[in-house]
Amino acid sequence: MSKIGFIGTGIMGRHMAQHLQDGGHQLYLCQHRSPLPEELLSGGAVACASRREVAERAEVIITIVPDTPHVADALFGEEGVLAGLSAGKLVIDMSSISPIETKDFAARINAAGCDYLDAPVSGGEVGAKAASLTIMVGGSQTAFERAKPLFALMGKNITLVGDSGAGQTCKVANQIIVALNIEAVAEALLFASKAGVDPARVREALMGGFAGSKILEVHGERMIKRTFDPGFRIELHQKDLNLALSGARALGVSLPNTATAQELFNACAGQGWSGLDHSAMARALELLANHEIV
Repeated sequence: MSKIGFIGTGIMGRHMAQHLQDGGHQLYLCQHRSPLPEELLSGGAVACASRREVAERAEVIITIVPDTPHVADALFGEEGVLAGLSAGKLVIDMSSISPIETKDFAARINAAGCDYLDAPVSGGEVGAKAASLTIMVGGSQTAFERAKPLFALMGKNITLVGDSGAGQTCKVANQIIVALNIEAVAEALLFASKAGVDPARVREALMGGFAGSKILEVHGERMIKRTFDPGFRIELHQKDLNLALSGARALGVSLPNTATAQELFNACAGQGWSGLDHSAMARALELLANHEIV
């Protein structure tokens, strides 16, 4: 049994923490934005007064919060994780944040005599519930091997991509692919619906062909059933594509379709839909077509 500090028990984090607890590990929690889940507390998790206390009591500290500034605050803010660390501990950030800032975070944690892994995840709330997340890791081989049994309780496809920051770079690439696939599925189903063909049957037919994908399976169904309660919010995907586009500018790379996907998300935000699931990108295309996928 390991003593694990967990900061960020939101839509995905609460399920990830539950899998760790079910795996026999002792959890130490600190409230970030939402109240601590009662199911974790009733299962034996300990509520701590600060991120510092979490770090003092745990051997491994995991953060999964919305954005780069939130990670910086959790680690280095007043009463943050760094203040409670002692040599030999392991800090794992499973948020999706800036690869450049991640390298600085790792250096500061390493200077305290501790290991640091960036380990963003993909799979959304569905993957978090099913413990089938894809986990993309940056850091040392030694730290990765230490963390791998914990990752195995939360995910299935677990890969050490490279040194610090590599996991976050991989996650940005993942988010480019996901956004463009959401756009493609939305366009296809909108086209079919506008042509007078049942989009549900079109989706069913396409699932068995070369166009089949997880996005078509999960988000295609959301588009048809109009179930846009968030598994992964539009505003978070906007954040990730901002990282992609700013990184592309720094590298001198053109990402034209990524820019288009971001504009569709921006259109959704302009309609007040930032808190909806990212599959609701379809609604921006529906506005342009003056037609809903029905």
